[in-house]
Amino acid sequence: METFDHKLNTYFQSWLGPRDQRVRGMLLLDSYPPTLALTVMYLLVVWMGPKYMKPRQPYSCRGVMMLYNLGLTLLSFYMFYELVTAVWHSGYSFYCQNTHSEQEVDRKIINVLWWYYFSKLIEFMDTFFFILRKNNHQITFLHVYHHASMLNIWWFVMNWIACGHSYFGPALNSLVHVVMYSYYGLSAFPSIRPYLWWKKHITQLQLVQFFATMSHSLCAVMWPCGFPLGWLYFQISYMVTLSLLFSNFYIQVSCYSISNCKLMTTGKRRGLRTHP
Repeated sequence: METFDHKLNTYFQSWLGPRDQRVRGMLLLDSYPPTLALTVMYLLVVWMGPKYMKPRQPYSCRGVMMLYNLGLTLLSFYMFYELVTAVWHSGYSFYCQNTHSEQEVDRKIINVLWWYYFSKLIEFMDTFFFILRKNNHQITFLHVYHHASMLNIWWFVMNWIACGHSYFGPALNSLVHVVMYSYYGLSAFPSIRPYLWWKKHITQLQLVQFFATMSHSLCAVMWPCGFPLGWLYFQISYMVTLSLLFSNFYIQVSCYSISNCKLMTTGKRRGLRTHP
């Protein structure tokens, strides 16, 4: 196993250059196979889980989900706050920032971004809750692609570009997750649900996030500072795929909502009983 891991690391470094030694010893970052194995296990659960649950009654998971959503809301807020304050009080440039400039700030951002990487593993629970509650219609290609790819992408990010210009996407994504997971957590209380007005804006906020992250990456392409261009091109490409998939999801949800509203209106006019 050590020989395989060594060969794999040698291959990655021949392709991507030397790894960032500042992340050595951080949980799960020294070797890629554990991250890959966790992703394969996730995909196996996605495949086998619905089959296992098919003859069984769905689980409520309400209490556990409340704690889970609260935990991710707090973690997301922590990451957003720490990244923004670290950059705000430093000499970081918005347009482009390399990965070796301000030692103290770089170290702080690396530590926060490790939590961001690890949060992508925690977020596998989103899918597991769907399976346990038999909400299989929510396990879409977009959902699985997003969850499975993020953990792996961020293993590579942490090993090669763990600070500098990399801070922006996680900071913005953490803010979006504060909004998203706070909604999921509060929606567990039926009395509060009617007041949760921001549900319909979550996907819009995610699309704004993708556009802003692409724009931030393009800044570093147009005003280079030594941050690896290949990573910037990759991030822009990945944001394009997410923008397309989330846009398609948003259009489908919007069309469904419009159709459902028309159906309910027609039903009321005809004196029919409609079901939400």
